Amino acid sequence: MAMRTGSQNLITDVVGLRVGNASDSQIKSGCTAVLCDNPATAAVQVLGGAPGTRETDLLDPHNTVEAINALVLSGGSAFGLDAASGVQAALREKGIGFEVGTQRIPIVPAAILFDMLNGGDKDWGRYPPYRELGYDAVQSASRDFALGTIGAGTGATVTGLKGGLGSASSLLEGGTTIGALVAVNALGSVTIAKSAHFWAAPFEIGDEFGGLGLPHPLPADAVEIRTKFNDPVPQANTTIAVIATDLILTKAQAKRLAIAAHDGFARAIWPSHTPFDGDLVFALATGTSGRTPEMAEFIDLCAAAASTMARAIARGVHAATPADNDPFPVWRSRI
Repeated sequence: MAMRTGSQNLITDVVGLRVGNASDSQIKSGCTAVLCDNPATAAVQVLGGAPGTRETDLLDPHNTVEAINALVLSGGSAFGLDAASGVQAALREKGIGFEVGTQRIPIVPAAILFDMLNGGDKDWGRYPPYRELGYDAVQSASRDFALGTIGAGTGATVTGLKGGLGSASSLLEGGTTIGALVAVNALGSVTIAKSAHFWAAPFEIGDEFGGLGLPHPLPADAVEIRTKFNDPVPQANTTIAVIATDLILTKAQAKRLAIAAHDGFARAIWPSHTPFDGDLVFALATGTSGRTPEMAEFIDLCAAAASTMARAIARGVHAATPADNDPFPVWRSRI
């Protein structure tokens, strides 16, 4: 299965999606909104032990709502769930939402990561700023957006380095597009030992995250378990992501795609899915290709979900930029 990137190497290479970011440099946090031009089939898979979510139960295949209007990834721990209210308000102003009688209810599931101990000023007063950040993210939504220290990746960290917002896309041989978006805030490490080499290196296309490949030979301590904290703080981490395709999928197939995309976490982060991560993947199927996959194509799609997600994770860390009072340096400091 030969693959190449989409024209932008972003999740928005999947036709029907736009992404908006909003950040607050003082608190070192922000949020990212994925907007669906038309309601999209969605699912979710949580494999981390400390998730924080909103409206994920409705994504189960047996529940009524078949499609959603947007997804939100946010910093701020539980406070960040307010970002979805801001996105919902902005969509309601535009008349977008699930129609119930005379009312339209925007369906906006969300997930959060913990970035409360990253050197930012979290003394925001009575109410956190995430509702307004969510609203602002909608206003900035487009097919082109920045990576690294922006949106939900603004205050993200991994073991020994700043994290960030990452994205990547792949074009399969049959013309199908798959894209990933991820806020990388893992307890584990995305690089091999203390080197600049990414665990995701075997999946890199071109030099999209440095082109360093794998070290040879592998360091003797390559698989030594390194985490962000000696004594992990519950809910202090989490990698949250979206995997999307332009194929027509059922909710059950979207669920399987989300499960497969978690393999990208395992390929790019060591260790991943720990009890102190809230690792989560949303899946979206826009259906804009007009095609329903045969089984062989769906198997290829699931494989591409893992590789594309792994690349997005590395790209998020690769693109991070420094700021005052950062607890960790950026990846480029290792070159």
